[in-house]
Amino acid sequence: MKITVYGKELTSWVAAACLARSGNEVTIIENACSNGKSAQPLSDIRVLINEPGLLELTKQQILSGRLIRGEQSESDATVHWLALNADEIHRAEQIVRDETRNPETQRLIVNQSNFGVGATEKLQHLLRQSDQQDAIYLPDLIQEGNAINDFATPERLIIGADKEWSIIQTNALLRPFSQSADNIQVMAPKEAEFTKFAITGMLAIRIGYINELANLADQIDVDIDVIRQGMGADPRIGHHYMSPGCGFGGQNFQEYTRKFSELFEQQSNPSLLATVIKENEVQKELLFRKLWQHYQCDLKGKTVSLWGGSFKPETASIDNAPSLKIIEALLAQNVSVKLHDPQALQNLQEYFGDNSALRYCGNRYEALEDSDALLIVTEWQEYWSPDYSLMLEKMRTPLIIDGRNIFDKEMLQSQGFTYTGIGR
Repeated sequence: MKITVYGKELTSWVAAACLARSGNEVTIIENACSNGKSAQPLSDIRVLINEPGLLELTKQQILSGRLIRGEQSESDATVHWLALNADEIHRAEQIVRDETRNPETQRLIVNQSNFGVGATEKLQHLLRQSDQQDAIYLPDLIQEGNAINDFATPERLIIGADKEWSIIQTNALLRPFSQSADNIQVMAPKEAEFTKFAITGMLAIRIGYINELANLADQIDVDIDVIRQGMGADPRIGHHYMSPGCGFGGQNFQEYTRKFSELFEQQSNPSLLATVIKENEVQKELLFRKLWQHYQCDLKGKTVSLWGGSFKPETASIDNAPSLKIIEALLAQNVSVKLHDPQALQNLQEYFGDNSALRYCGNRYEALEDSDALLIVTEWQEYWSPDYSLMLEKMRTPLIIDGRNIFDKEMLQSQGFTYTGIGR
């Protein structure tokens, strides 16, 4: 098939690269108007760099000739894939108008953008009444850090379509990727949009609830890890998204959560999500507050180490990451900060710029030199089983504040560390 993908964020690049790899001829149009500017080099595009394997896959598909970067759609493209930002609804509407002027020409509009509930129906209304043209909704179900696999081998698929021919066309389009899916659901576009929001909202509420329980556990001296295991053993609850921590981040997750909360507000309905979003921002500062309390509100002259800056493991993205608030709070107290992250150091350096109080360390143990505390912010796999003797040797004060509960509390205390986790 000949496909045009619109957008410049993670969703659009993953779709373009994976669709090209499966044999389609794909054109990706990144911007609404280039204004004569040359295309940004692939190696400078942050979403390609941040996502494991995506830059390499994109380069491969461009070299193969199946993926090109263009400024306008191929005239005979039959599929137009909208993976735009939430504020680009007007661009989407113009694309639909432009590409469906001839009602005799077959056109399938795939909306994979976060425009809100009912957006695909609005796009459908822009189409001329034709049996050869339709707009469908395909929820973005990829997760940063595993985006290529999530797109290419999904466990489930939701398709928002209500015309027989567009359902058949969509199934054919997704056939290279749907073989691994255990569950394929077809529903009305509006219901599919609502389902995507509802899933994201439920996950956010689960995270917010376990964090609230952990904060209470701290106050009444019980171990949240024991509580979490007991809760997770109940088959009605399970273990997914039930790990307490120092707040969630990410661009897509927070954006969908915020937009869904706004939908409740528009309907004058109170929403749990509004509270979850507010409390999550407070939770991001939890490690700083624990450190502040430990040193009795005096951090002057202290050196603090951070392990982890990305918002989650396996990605270099720092979008809405808890580390940003923590670092800003530490710098505001004139604390010297030493930071390590396996992938996100360049992004963090671009975010904070040159600052004599902030040192970017290429080695996790280098970040511990003369440190008065270690804050675990991101649960990268390499942090789980470190050399405890070397850590004790490097640190001036063996204090660990574990924002992801990756360490065994008793083990660390037996080694001579002062340890505090989330709800532990």
